[in-house]
Amino acid sequence: MTLRGAHAWLAVPLLAVLLAGCGIRPTQVPTEFGPAPSRVPCALSGTDLSAQSAGGLPVQVFLLCSSQLVATDRSVRIPDGPAEGQRRVQVAQGLLDQLAAQPPAGEAQAGYSTDVLGGIRVSGPRGKDPEDTFRLSTPPEDLGSYALAQIVCTFAGSEATAAEDGSVVLGGPGRPLRRYECTTQVRSRPGAVTPPSGKVA
Repeated sequence: MTLRGAHAWLAVPLLAVLLAGCGIRPTQVPTEFGPAPSRVPCALSGTDLSAQSAGGLPVQVFLLCSSQLVATDRSVRIPDGPAEGQRRVQVAQGLLDQLAAQPPAGEAQAGYSTDVLGGIRVSGPRGKDPEDTFRLSTPPEDLGSYALAQIVCTFAGSEATAAEDGSVVLGGPGRPLRRYECTTQVRSRPGAVTPPSGKVA
């Protein structure tokens, strides 16, 4: 056997090994952990957006996503004909109910969640309270930091519930009132930054 022929026979096993390794294409997604996520975090499709705001008064509520507050479209149904003060309370209750509801499938898949519990009721001013007061059945100081931030920023972002300066007056049953603000820091770090507030005389 010539030297060239020997080299050719030696190359056959090496070629077989190389071809055997080409049967499975490499992938960047570890198959043992399931399929790759189908959504970018906090990104919603046009279908999700239209479904959220169908019918009623268009509003926005702040949900949690990637440890931040993110505004999402919703709607609340308000009966025709209430006085302005009563209408504000009805809008506030509608916002609370939307905050307490579990996000729909599209939002949940994109990473949205809420820390506001159901059953919180809201009423308007009592006695000498300022006319823009909202009293919650759960005192604001008893709420978790995320839930308080969600409520304050949602109310502050609504023309029907916020004061002209964007602040919100909140209190519990028989508790002192405080005027809260929703800041950029609160929206970006709701678990670490408490909404700034001051006492209301």
